[in-house]
Amino acid sequence: MSARDLISGEADVDSQEDDESFDEETGEVRRKTNGVNGINGHIEDSSEEDDDDDDEEAAAAIRKDFIVEDDEEPEERERRRRERKKRRREEREEEEAGLDEEDLDLIGEANPDFERRTPSEPKLKRLKRGHKEDRDGPRSRGIDHIFDSEEEDEIDYRNQRQSHRADPRNQPDEFADFIEEDFDDRDGAPDDDDADVARPAARTYTGIKDAAGLDEAALEDMKEAFGEGDEYDWALNIQDQEEEREQAVFDSEDPEAIAKGLELKDVFEPSQLVEKLLTDEDNEIRAADVPERYQLARAPYKDLILTSEQFKEEGIWISNLLWPRKKIKPTLRDPFRKAVAKILEFMVANEYEVPFIFHHRKDYLIHQDRVPVTPNPNDPGAPGFENDAAKLLDQDDLWRIVDLDLKFRALVVKRNALSETYRKLQDIVDFHDEIFETMLPAAITMEELQDAQDYLHFQHASKMADLAALNAPSAANGTHRRPGSGRALFDRIRSSNVYGLVRAFGITADAFAQNALKEGRRRYTEDPVSHPEDLADDESIMDPPEYATGAQCLKAAKAMFAEEIALSPKMRKVMRKAYYQDGVFDCFRTEKGLRRIDEHHPYYNFKYLRNQQLTDFSAQPDLFLRMIRAEQEGLIEIKVRLQNEESFKKRLYTEIESDNYSEIAEAWNRERREVLDVAFLKLDKMMARGIKENLRNECEDQIAKRCRDEFARRLDQAPYKPKGMVFGTAPRVLAISNGAGTFGRDAICWAWVEDDGRVLENGKFTDLFLGDPERGQEDSADVKTFVRLVERRKPDVIGVSGFSADSRKLYKLLDDIIERKDLRGPIYEDDDNNDRTDKLDLVIVNDEVARLYQTSERARLEHPGFAPLTNYCVGLAKYLQSPIKEYAALGNDVTSITLDTAQSYVPREKITKSLESVMVDYVNLIGVEINDALSDPYTANLLPYVCGLGLRKAQQLMKVIHLNGGHVINRAELVGDADQQRLGAVGGRVWANCASFLYIDYDSSEPEADFLDNTRIHPEDYDLARKMAADALELDEEDIDAEVNESGISAVVRRLIREDQQYKVDDLILEEYAEQLETKNNLRKRATLETIRAEVQNPYEELRNNFALLSSEEVFTMFTGETRESLYEGMVVPISIKKVGEDYIEARMDCGIEGTIPAIDISDRPDVAPRSLYQQFQTVQAKIRHINRKTLTATFVMRENEIRNPVKPNHDRPPEEWDDEQERADKESMKEKNDVSGRTQRVVKHPLFKPFNSAQAQEFLGSQARGDVVIRPSSKGIDHLAVTWKVSDNIYQHIDVLELDKSNQFSSGSTLTIGGKFKYSDLDELIVNHVKAMAKKVDEMMLHEKYQNGTKAETERWLSTYTEANPKRSVYAFCIDPKHPGYFFLCFKAGQHAQLQSWPVKVVPQAFELQRNMYPDMRALCNGFKLLFTNMQHGKRPGR
Repeated sequence: MSARDLISGEADVDSQEDDESFDEETGEVRRKTNGVNGINGHIEDSSEEDDDDDDEEAAAAIRKDFIVEDDEEPEERERRRRERKKRRREEREEEEAGLDEEDLDLIGEANPDFERRTPSEPKLKRLKRGHKEDRDGPRSRGIDHIFDSEEEDEIDYRNQRQSHRADPRNQPDEFADFIEEDFDDRDGAPDDDDADVARPAARTYTGIKDAAGLDEAALEDMKEAFGEGDEYDWALNIQDQEEEREQAVFDSEDPEAIAKGLELKDVFEPSQLVEKLLTDEDNEIRAADVPERYQLARAPYKDLILTSEQFKEEGIWISNLLWPRKKIKPTLRDPFRKAVAKILEFMVANEYEVPFIFHHRKDYLIHQDRVPVTPNPNDPGAPGFENDAAKLLDQDDLWRIVDLDLKFRALVVKRNALSETYRKLQDIVDFHDEIFETMLPAAITMEELQDAQDYLHFQHASKMADLAALNAPSAANGTHRRPGSGRALFDRIRSSNVYGLVRAFGITADAFAQNALKEGRRRYTEDPVSHPEDLADDESIMDPPEYATGAQCLKAAKAMFAEEIALSPKMRKVMRKAYYQDGVFDCFRTEKGLRRIDEHHPYYNFKYLRNQQLTDFSAQPDLFLRMIRAEQEGLIEIKVRLQNEESFKKRLYTEIESDNYSEIAEAWNRERREVLDVAFLKLDKMMARGIKENLRNECEDQIAKRCRDEFARRLDQAPYKPKGMVFGTAPRVLAISNGAGTFGRDAICWAWVEDDGRVLENGKFTDLFLGDPERGQEDSADVKTFVRLVERRKPDVIGVSGFSADSRKLYKLLDDIIERKDLRGPIYEDDDNNDRTDKLDLVIVNDEVARLYQTSERARLEHPGFAPLTNYCVGLAKYLQSPIKEYAALGNDVTSITLDTAQSYVPREKITKSLESVMVDYVNLIGVEINDALSDPYTANLLPYVCGLGLRKAQQLMKVIHLNGGHVINRAELVGDADQQRLGAVGGRVWANCASFLYIDYDSSEPEADFLDNTRIHPEDYDLARKMAADALELDEEDIDAEVNESGISAVVRRLIREDQQYKVDDLILEEYAEQLETKNNLRKRATLETIRAEVQNPYEELRNNFALLSSEEVFTMFTGETRESLYEGMVVPISIKKVGEDYIEARMDCGIEGTIPAIDISDRPDVAPRSLYQQFQTVQAKIRHINRKTLTATFVMRENEIRNPVKPNHDRPPEEWDDEQERADKESMKEKNDVSGRTQRVVKHPLFKPFNSAQAQEFLGSQARGDVVIRPSSKGIDHLAVTWKVSDNIYQHIDVLELDKSNQFSSGSTLTIGGKFKYSDLDELIVNHVKAMAKKVDEMMLHEKYQNGTKAETERWLSTYTEANPKRSVYAFCIDPKHPGYFFLCFKAGQHAQLQSWPVKVVPQAFELQRNMYPDMRALCNGFKLLFTNMQHGKRPGR
């Protein structure tokens, strides 16, 4: 075979090639004319079904729904077993009834008139035929094909020829076109491996007579010759019994079934079970009658049972933490504490979730007082008081209580663990530590508990070691941890004579800390009678050989005393209090940050920040989080110090020093001060670390709260409401977008979405523009098409959005079309009952959800044939119809939406938790129609957020409802009914949580339907609602009993609705009724009664706000990606010149904003024409003079004097908060370094030029995208420039550019050369035609199927593994060469026992270079490599 055949074969084989290609943006179909025919039809399948493979069938049963139904009744299982047995028997008889070739031959001999049918050629979907020479027959594979990139197992030629034997599978199949089989386009038929395991096509025989065309006599002859076919029924019966026993439905209560049945973990990987929520833990959550969110949150503390005393303590603990944030009257402190305690009781004892408490226990969130009023002489019957209600807790407070409950549980767990450790220590040695015993019960924070733990481990280190030895089975098994050297050292000091010198300091660490805390009676310090050095030299103190001198003893004693002070819980409390009150933060730039953080860097506003207090960060939490991020990047260092450190230390000195006046007292006081200084340093580091961590958590919580509030604002909007529509109903939407395309050039896609969410029509406009009647210019054809579409579909609203500023032009065009063509919205009745219609609504839609939807797997499954831009339009339309459903459909991806500029500094888990809570709030506000959720997946997405439910319980709920018949009539059905054989979907406690938030549309024709099930009224309050309905109808007891006896318990409410007299409940006086309930039944139901009154009149009324239209600022940010902080007037930016006129220039920014520059602002030389200075497509620097944020336009100025004086970001701060001196010193230092380098500091007028060296350029490009560029000065002289571009992560190529034809040493050369081969006229041309061209080649290489994303060693291991698995195959792959930027390795192995080899591949503009040969693309490179290797087989050449 020739090399031409090899290359052609490579080019033709493409596993991803289809008959039709699609434009990724617009979905435009481009037909290929390569002669490949697509043939649809049936598929021959020669595989055999193994009916004995019971395990596989059981596994398939599990895979079907991921859950084996184990709750069927025995009778149901027996019925299903009989049906399966009968079905298999019928299938086997039909299979045996099929006539093979020999049967038909015999029939043909007996019946000469019998004609055998010629089977038609089987039709294959999208079968591709190769070239003629490829179809002539099977080809041998020699060395020419060793590196074919595809698996080229030849198709058995018998499958390509028409068989002369009739195949019973060619009989008509009524399901033939139900599933389209997609095969590899290279072969046009299934792979042999697939054929071996595929199941046979369904046979739909109509019997032997119909299949063979026999009459009755011939059929009888055949039966006599071949029998009835039931000779082996006895064997088949045995087989059926074995299958039924092994395939029996798994019964969790049957020991034999447990022993033999399959489990999910036997079929699926653990990761799959976790992904599908089918682990044992997930099943336990489903089964437990506890709200799912409580189970997940309390899982770490599931074994903790709070005592009554701890429960009371928790209520006080939480109320003390919440109270400082509440802005309510101080007199309400006690009611507030009681309210918190009651809420905790609901959450812990009753296990009610937040939505239930907020909606059905609202009276406990409000405190109401009766305030006496002055009697009104004109109204003697008026009450002498009025109610003064104060809201104690809101919904955010309830979620805060949930979080604090978890923190208190963690506190109790740690406290219990410490208490248990202390008890075990007492079991070993009978002792008492008064400090620990006093402090442990009083600890109310994790920090204080940690202090207690540190104290215990330090003060009783030897006992802790003994306890650890007792707990370990063997000290030699490696589980026993030896104490640290520091603790061991202090333990030796404590047990030695040197500790007597510690006592000689005259005061204990605890006593000193008590003095500093100002608690209790002051402890005075006593001085020894000897000088410190003399006492240290005493024989009673020295403890040879370790402490053989007085100096050693004194040093050890001071270290011991300092450690005791540092580990004193009371002293830590003193320091912590001081740091929280007077601590300040200072930022110090590092050497790395000195050059990296310039005036335009986002971190510059805190580069020299000083003296920031905690209260400053509470107002700017994002500032501190950015400081933390900068510190993690090594750019700054955050230091925490006491604002009045010296005065604070002096105060501490007075608490530890003695009051005596003598030389000895002064000597001891000096030693005490030195000890305190050492302890202070230790405490300072500890406090700084703890405060930074606590402040970081607090700032993260504030940002998460801001994200929660912003997400709540986006959820708190009903579907878009055109005039005349009922508030809360979904509109019919026509959504249109040009995506990121250029307006007037690229296609515009649209989608029509009905009010039920179905996408009925979509398309695109390629030529949409209005004509000019004054000039005789007609409208384009697409304008007429658009008008006809609107008139035919009659949308309620048109939604527009996109990815660029050009979308604003599309909006303007559509608005003009609607205005000029007088397109009207839906007809509605005005206040005078007259029909009217208004101009068709046109809105710009928030596209944050649509952007995520357009390329998602969900969009691909819902609309497999749609282009991404069409899916984007669908997302826009559905957002207009129901924002909350679109957000719910995102799942965990909702965190991808930017809700706050500082969101990226907060852990994703914290943001997810915060957003989930607000989603729960609003889903339970609007409720979920349970029957809609069963049929609509978008409504089903809301179920996990229903009170009491979650992902697992929502799945279980829907599954059980389907088992019960697939329809719910009333809420009571959800808990099941054994008498009616109805399974319970939820337990009683979960049902109590979720019942009122799952509603059922009322159907008066259904006897079991209850109108109250269509309201927010909880079933526990149905009796109250029925009583109010009876009172509204003025029915007495006898009337009520008669109604109930005749029509059931809900008869009175039915009558109220039937007679349309709901308005009468407004006449009821609910205040007296509420007082009676509270007095007689101890039930606080005032707010509940108001809810009942509202719901009876308007069930599940829409309580959200109107659909929120985007403001001009939000539209500006959405279309441009810029904010007021990132783009402002006076800023110097790069612009691209679109057009150069006689006296103006039109330009465009990267963000899409367009603008003009008048001649006066183009140059400082007005006598020079703009065309002589600038040309089209040139990129230049310009200063923004004005921005119109509504029209997305701007005006610029390009004069040199303006560009030299840009408006800098405002970093002005008070002098005490900014280190101006350090800032000036750094600027001088940078200037001196530049001068000392001896390099002329060039300034090139180009937006990509940076005064960087190579290291700085690489650091700058580190966070940029692949292919980004920096132009910088070159160390080779003033006639050189360096261009650094990012090849891949941590790989950068530095290109030397020689400048020729320079007019002076500071100007840029008019000719730029690279390596003497490539010449360019300016930097823009060099970047586009050289750097970007190479970047495209790198992308092409790294996206190729043969590229391995790993090191050379990993690639070679992969090659070796492949050839071991396929000994007769040869394989090659590409990988990047990190040591030589711009180069790749081509690694290959020509067989299992061949040597691994590699050749270098160089990336050059527009090509790849291999062995000095140029190849324009990857296909040519692969073919060229194969050709080179083939030609080199006779001449060995080293590959390394």
